[in-house]
Amino acid sequence: MAERAQRRVDPAVAEVRRAVRTALASLPAAYRAAPLLVACSGGADSLALAAATLAVRDKRDVHAAVVDHGLQEGSAELAAATADRLIDMGAVASVHRVRVDGPGGMEAAARRARYLALRAARPHPDAPVLLGHTLDDQAETVLLGLGRGSGPRSLAGMREWDPPWLRPFLGVRRSVTAAACAAWGLPVWDDPHNIDPRFTRVRLRHEVLPLLEEVLSGGVAAALARTAAQLREDVDTLDALAAALLAEIREGDALRVEPLTAAAPALRRRVLRSWLLGSSVTTLTDTQLRAADLLAGQGPDRGGVALPGGLELVRERGRLFLRPVRWHSG
Repeated sequence: MAERAQRRVDPAVAEVRRAVRTALASLPAAYRAAPLLVACSGGADSLALAAATLAVRDKRDVHAAVVDHGLQEGSAELAAATADRLIDMGAVASVHRVRVDGPGGMEAAARRARYLALRAARPHPDAPVLLGHTLDDQAETVLLGLGRGSGPRSLAGMREWDPPWLRPFLGVRRSVTAAACAAWGLPVWDDPHNIDPRFTRVRLRHEVLPLLEEVLSGGVAAALARTAAQLREDVDTLDALAAALLAEIREGDALRVEPLTAAAPALRRRVLRSWLLGSSVTTLTDTQLRAADLLAGQGPDRGGVALPGGLELVRERGRLFLRPVRWHSG
C-alpha cells in the first residue's frame, strides 16, 4: 500500500503529461516522427510543457528554445539560466536573442520576432514547435477578438495544431501548469509584463475575466474556449467549401463573377478573401473585403477597389482581376 502511494502521480502532473501525450499522438505521421522543439520562457506554462514533453518523449528528441526579447534588464542572464535548467532536465536547449521592432506596438512586434526565431530554431524541417498556450489564453484570445469585432475566424481562437505550431495545453487551466511545476519542484519565473496594465491582455486577464466570472457565476473561461471550438468547426467547413468554389471559378489570375455572385454571402466573401490574400494583397480589412464583394456582385464593369499592396480590383467582361493602381495627375 505504501509503495502504491509513492507511485501515485500528482494530478496536475498527470494532466499535463496526458495533454502532451494526446497532442503528440494526434500529429500527422511525418511530424510525429520528427524531433520536437519546445518554446520555453521559464514561466509556469512553458516550463510545465517542457517537463511534460521530456516525460513522455525520448529526451534525445526534445529540443528547447529560449527567446530573449531583450526588453527587460537582465533578460540575457535570465534566458541563459532557463536554458541551463532545461539542459539539466534533459533537453537540448539554446537561447535566441531577437530584436523587437516594427509596426503594431511592442506586443505584436515581440510576437513576430519570437515566432520567426522559433521557426529558425527547428531541429528538422518537420519538427513541431510546442507552445504553452492554455485554456485561459484561449479565453483571452476569444474575448479580445469579440471586443474588436474581428469576426468568426478570430473568435475561433488558436488551433491545437497549426503547422508547425502545436498547443497541447489549450484544454488545460493556467492553475494546473503552476501546480505541476510546484509538484516537480521547478522554480518558475514570473514575467513582470504579465502584470503590467499597459498591455491589453493583462487587463483582460486581471480585470475583465475575473469580473465576468463574478457576474456570470463562474465558468466563463471554459465557456469561451468551448465557443472557440464550436466556431472553429464552422470556420473549417466554410473554408473547405470556399476552397472548392475558388478552384472552380479561377481562370488564371482572374475569377469568374457569375458563379461567385450566386454563392451565399459568407461563402462568397471567404472566396474573395482567400483569393486576394493569395494574390499579393498585403492586408485586408472588413471594409475593403465588403467593397470587393459589392464590386463582384453589382459592378459596374471597369469599376475599381483600391487594395493594400498598390493593387486595384477590377471587374470586366464577367471577370475579376487585380492590376497595379493607376495614378492620375490632376
